[in-house]
Amino acid sequence: MPRSDLKTLLATSPVVPVLVIDSVETALPLARALVAGGLPLLEITLRTDAALDVIEAIAGEVEGAVVGAGTVLTPEQLDAVARRGARFAVSPGATEALLDAAQTSAVPLLPGAATASEVMRLLECGYREMKFFPAEPAGGIAYLKALASPLPEACFCPTGGIDAARAKAYLALSNVVCVGGSWVAPADAVRAGDWARITALAKDAAALRRARAEA
Repeated sequence: MPRSDLKTLLATSPVVPVLVIDSVETALPLARALVAGGLPLLEITLRTDAALDVIEAIAGEVEGAVVGAGTVLTPEQLDAVARRGARFAVSPGATEALLDAAQTSAVPLLPGAATASEVMRLLECGYREMKFFPAEPAGGIAYLKALASPLPEACFCPTGGIDAARAKAYLALSNVVCVGGSWVAPADAVRAGDWARITALAKDAAALRRARAEA
């Protein structure tokens, strides 16, 4: 998928679940519950030994899911997630090596930025969509509002410390295309296999798109 299509992809869902998953057995029903609730974009972080297998399983077995890889830090990881079926990759920051690898990767990269200088650097590299991370510690809504005027080309997916209450305010910003968060898949619900609760939380999150359109 060309990098130019990344914004279109991100705009399909107001919330991107950020998931740390330990097993394929957990991943499949979790992914189905989130998709059933209206959240098709799923970010599987590379923080567990099972992450690559999880990406491959969801990509191959969960209808409607658009699976991406999070916490992609190196060119080798970018290549690995592409081979496993990831449709997009997300990084908390951006290194020269990772940006170079992304130029030839079939998987579009959503690089991270937390300062105006980092945003300017990514704009110079041709990126318009960026992860704003860690969103709340880095200044949150007020900071993104301040960036909008001098850097109007930049569009963000803020992630880090965002919950259901804060998500609506982030999505109201002109330079936010979606938000990333883990609140739609609480650890206790995942452990209990309470997929109905997760689907309900996903439905509430998906409704934020309608609320933004009506604002």
